[in-house]
Amino acid sequence: MKATVRQVADGTFLVHGTSTNWVILTEGDAVTLIDTGYPGDREGLLGSLAEVGASPEAVTAVLITHAHNDHLGSAEFLAAVYGTPVHTHEDEVPHARRDFLHQVSVARVLRNGWRPGVLPWAAHALRAGGTAHVAVTAPTPFPGPGTGPLDLPGRPVPVHTPGHTAGHCAFHLPHTGVVVSGDALVSGHPTSRTEGPQMLTDMFHRERAAAVRSLDVLAGLDGDLLLPGHGPLHRGPVRDAALLARQRAQ
Repeated sequence: MKATVRQVADGTFLVHGTSTNWVILTEGDAVTLIDTGYPGDREGLLGSLAEVGASPEAVTAVLITHAHNDHLGSAEFLAAVYGTPVHTHEDEVPHARRDFLHQVSVARVLRNGWRPGVLPWAAHALRAGGTAHVAVTAPTPFPGPGTGPLDLPGRPVPVHTPGHTAGHCAFHLPHTGVVVSGDALVSGHPTSRTEGPQMLTDMFHRERAAAVRSLDVLAGLDGDLLLPGHGPLHRGPVRDAALLARQRAQ
């Protein structure tokens, strides 16, 4: 599988895997990787690093928006093989360890199989490792005090946006006007016939009401380039994108 790499700002690359995205932030020879795709995206992940002139050894840290298999897929591989630290919100750490799993069940997917796109998406997810046991042995909370920028390439600022999972986090890059929104706000998905800013289908959220409230958090971020976990990049005020998704959710 070959991923599609697109530079969207200085040192910022959005990568489209088979049906999920990850982000590469570069600073000199060092890299921050936000999310890692499905387990089946590993070849594409490594290829995307090479395409931006980096290597797995250059990855200073992996930041995880949330610990679903389509975002966590190669985090443990990088940690085990290259010693890369894996960071996520403190509420997501036990989820990443797989002390528990808050992910849409096969039974719930089947109950929603009548919806357009659900069964083809499910077939792909199975092939890509969507139901595999994917865990990180020793994930840690984001380093540093408070909610300021992390001392990592790209200086991302974690923004807690719970609902999709308890510890879901977006990442704000104030200096470039970029918001990496994970699954709190997307611009498309194989199970949706809507184009543009939106929430994922209800079956994917741990707590839908909290996910809706998190759109207000995203609306408060200053930015004009949205890099979602699913779908194409979205240009325009992030506030407007979040408010449109909230309106559509109602």
